[in-house]
Amino acid sequence: MSIEQALTYLQTHQDRFLAELEALLRIPSVSTTPDHGSDIARAANWVADNLRAMGARRVAVYPTARHPVVYGEMPASRPDAPTVLIYGHYDVQPPDPLGLWETPPFEPTVRGERLYARGATDMKGQVMASLKAVEAAAHAGLPVNIKFVIEGEEEIGSPDLAGFIADHKEMLAADVCLNPDAGMLGPDWPTITYGLRGLAYFELRVYGPAHDLHSGIYGGVVHNPAQALAELLAGMHDEHGRVTLPGFYDKVRPISEEERRALAQLPFDPEAFYLQQTGVPKLWGEPEYTPVERTGARPTLEINGLYSGYIAEGAKTVIPSYAMAKISCRLVPDQDPEEVAEQLKAYLTAHAPDTIRWELDVMDGAPASMTSLNTPGVQALAQAMQATWGRKPFYRREGGSIPVVGQMQQILGLDSVLTGFGLPDANLHAPNENLHLPTWRKGMEALVRFFYAFAEAAA
Repeated sequence: MSIEQALTYLQTHQDRFLAELEALLRIPSVSTTPDHGSDIARAANWVADNLRAMGARRVAVYPTARHPVVYGEMPASRPDAPTVLIYGHYDVQPPDPLGLWETPPFEPTVRGERLYARGATDMKGQVMASLKAVEAAAHAGLPVNIKFVIEGEEEIGSPDLAGFIADHKEMLAADVCLNPDAGMLGPDWPTITYGLRGLAYFELRVYGPAHDLHSGIYGGVVHNPAQALAELLAGMHDEHGRVTLPGFYDKVRPISEEERRALAQLPFDPEAFYLQQTGVPKLWGEPEYTPVERTGARPTLEINGLYSGYIAEGAKTVIPSYAMAKISCRLVPDQDPEEVAEQLKAYLTAHAPDTIRWELDVMDGAPASMTSLNTPGVQALAQAMQATWGRKPFYRREGGSIPVVGQMQQILGLDSVLTGFGLPDANLHAPNENLHLPTWRKGMEALVRFFYAFAEAAA
């Protein structure tokens, strides 16, 4: 078994790997809307065929209530090798708004060092990096057993994955889960994510009159649902950005001084970084916490969407019959999504006026997760990254949510090693999503080294 042989294989097949990634990116596997059902099936079958072409065994496309899960195995070249379960997802976000894309979202285009397409970074590029790293290591003698579980529902909260994992516990048994659905702080800053925030997602609807009303005739006697909704939403934060739901912070795990020091050890100025990435004139939020702490280790409540009344071009003087808001809460360890839902209901019960009525749909929820930095998987990945980039990796708590990490812990008793090779300016979930190809190629090298390092660490 030779790492150098595997790395040489990577280098000599880069053009093919890129062509395969582009083929997968051309499939508009949007999981949110039902009109892409055939594209989802096509993407799942494409991944399964690619696994078979690599020599994977027991490859299967498992149906679920919504979108299928792809499974496959690659055996190690020696007996008694540890097993790495690799997670990924082949579904993508909708490409809207289409008018802001410089090139069509499902026509992958290389401009300079970047590949532009929906899913280029989130997460088809990461899936292909994992597949091709395994292919290269297998060519040289795979030091670990590999199992793949690649789903098609991550962008809608993975509603059927927990059931699939529970129904296939023996098949999915492993020593560690490699999850490359995170990212890097920069092209020269290899990064390992050890914490993820959880999620609670809601749709709030406020109702007023039975139908839209003429604002001149009825204005002043009817409480406008749009105004009532705005007042309720505005009251969910105080002037310092703290969430006002009753009991929201009661179970929030405090940040230790040791962790605060670790989170502060970044190779850049966090405030300047966030200003540059967002384009806002000034940062906002809890003043007693740093930007890094607020985005990774503190819970939040955000308004994700608003709708009410007439929003087309021109004027139409109406009092709308209803107003709607999409709301998400990012949660930290020890917060329970169900309890947060009850806190939001308690806030609405206490503050909603009797001039309107409201309904709250609880749409999604997942707890936060944490991984110890002392596990063999994390240590092996740190070793692999240092050998690839020539520097020790940075550790961070990610502000986003990946439900499968908590599901792996709860159902399989399996810790996840979280990384990824997308950069902060990859435009995830936005127009002109892109993948920095030099970082992607280094990522494949790091994954090859990880397999060998983990085989030694777990021996």
